[in-house]
Amino acid sequence: MERVITCSEAIREAIDQEMARDENVIIFGQGIDDAKGTWGTTAHLQSKYGRDRVFDTPLAEEGMTGVAIGAALAGLRPIHVHIRMDFLLLAMNQLINIAAKARYMYGGTVKVPLVIRAVIGRSWGQGAQHSQALHSVLAHIPGLKVVMPATAYDAKGCLTAAIRDDNPVVFVEHRMVHMAKSHVPQEPYTVPLGRARVLAVGDQATVVATSHMAMEAMRARSLLEQMGLSIEVIDPVTISPLDMKTILESVKKTRRLLVVDNGWLNCGISAEVLAQAAEHFQDQTPIRVGRLGFAPVTCPTTKILEREFYPDARRIAAKAAELIDPKRSFSLPAEIEAPEIREFKGPF
Repeated sequence: MERVITCSEAIREAIDQEMARDENVIIFGQGIDDAKGTWGTTAHLQSKYGRDRVFDTPLAEEGMTGVAIGAALAGLRPIHVHIRMDFLLLAMNQLINIAAKARYMYGGTVKVPLVIRAVIGRSWGQGAQHSQALHSVLAHIPGLKVVMPATAYDAKGCLTAAIRDDNPVVFVEHRMVHMAKSHVPQEPYTVPLGRARVLAVGDQATVVATSHMAMEAMRARSLLEQMGLSIEVIDPVTISPLDMKTILESVKKTRRLLVVDNGWLNCGISAEVLAQAAEHFQDQTPIRVGRLGFAPVTCPTTKILEREFYPDARRIAAKAAELIDPKRSFSLPAEIEAPEIREFKGPF
């Protein structure tokens, strides 16, 4: 019988198994030795592997990222945990000018096997400075790989692959994805970086959705099924490198593309996906396109405004239905509800 565990448990299992397999794997970050273990992802690792390989760090993001890069250059495989992606901004010089460029600048004679865990997400009033998803900024940089899985299976497999990779990888985790459950093998395995996953097959529209938005897109699919409509849902999983081949194969079939990003639309992943699709299909029958993402304002704190700021299942369903048949008016009856998602309730 297949095992079902949460994404948090899958992340912890990947770290545990890789630390047991390779003594060069270390992990450090703010609060990782906390009793609750950073949403459970680092629980009991320090007692198992010791303080030399699992340790807390001060509020010094740039300095500690420099330590992580130095450790990687020296032959270790560090996992540096940034509890919030917002404060990874303090280490952008280290990440972009050093980690991403070192292998190129030294002609491939050095490696930077570094994993940066960066947590994003909504709920609990995270607000302007504690919820930002900046994956599009990082995906712009050559030399960085950016991963943002939406399932426990992909979280474990991608993190294992990232730890074994000889290049810097930013592993983006959404707080609400942490609680999502799926089938996860107990034995170690890898999910290749740079490969999208088709979460559900459909034939009337392709919906590409990142991170937590993939969960919302699956809820939207349930709504649309009740309306007699069919969408194909694709989770890119890896934002850089981006698997456009899988996306384009789907759009070739459906001729409609909706991108739902867990971030702002301006200069983001949604724009990149739509631009590449437009270039690919420009000499063929035109495709219909659309996108959804954060409202173009700073993230609010209150629950009421949060609901307006983030796309949800009903909004995704309505936009997809509009792409499928713009001449027909689709309305979602109030009594039709998408399956619930357990919400993030606190900082840990």
